[in-house]
Amino acid sequence: MNIWIRNILFMAIVSLALSSCVTARKVNYMQKPDKQIPTYADTLSYEDYILRIGDRLYVYVYSLNEEVQRMYNAGGANSSQMRQQMGNGGGMYGSYDLYTYLVDEEGNIDFPTIGKIPVQGKTTREVKWTLEEELSKLMKEIPGYSMVSVEVNIVNRSFSVIGAQSGRYMINKEKMTIFEALAMAGDLKEFNSRREIKLVREKNGVTTIKTFDVRSEDIVNSEYYYIEPNDIIYIRQIPGYSFGINHVTTVIGVTAATISFGVFVYTIIQTGINHVKKNMNGEYKK
Repeated sequence: MNIWIRNILFMAIVSLALSSCVTARKVNYMQKPDKQIPTYADTLSYEDYILRIGDRLYVYVYSLNEEVQRMYNAGGANSSQMRQQMGNGGGMYGSYDLYTYLVDEEGNIDFPTIGKIPVQGKTTREVKWTLEEELSKLMKEIPGYSMVSVEVNIVNRSFSVIGAQSGRYMINKEKMTIFEALAMAGDLKEFNSRREIKLVREKNGVTTIKTFDVRSEDIVNSEYYYIEPNDIIYIRQIPGYSFGINHVTTVIGVTAATISFGVFVYTIIQTGINHVKKNMNGEYKK
């Protein structure tokens, strides 16, 4: 009976420990889809960001006319200098309020000499074309007419990560992939689930939650590959985290310690049972 109980206890502890162990299968990226790793349809598409109320636009006007440069570009500083000045204020763009245009509650920006320009629902490329058209009309009335070109960028594009590595991170390029976003957040740790990454996204006033397995190599061709401004990435911890088991040596140590404790408890219980039986036998003989 003692051997049978010890074998059952041993198998249960080993099974529990191994099920909690973090294997390469659970953490590696770019794995071939199979029964455990899903395949995703080829739905890759990237759409230009649509401007919303509260966005801030960085606008720089290029012209051969120095007066035009000074009028629209903070005293004639070039684009790279303005970006550096904004960066010195802290964060990605620092004190960008002085150099950017807020999309107000009516969906407009207030641009010098032009006035209110509707930008909500448009892309930065469309705003660029609008500004160039309006400025060209004004420039034609100035002696020594010069063509103008406009640069338009969004300066407060960001995404958030909650769960294991919480934080808010700036999107510093036109297209950012899910892998780049995770890298900025410090990558996933051993006990972060790669199987159930959740992406919360608001678009056209509708919030959706997308769940995907970032281990699948098919992710690069799917709708989940590119993130968008204001996305929220939720990373949960896998159950093994509560046990802290991530190496074979740890598994062996935990298993041995648990078995030892189980045997110790069993010995105490068995000793108590034997003691009771002995006393009962003594009383019976009397």
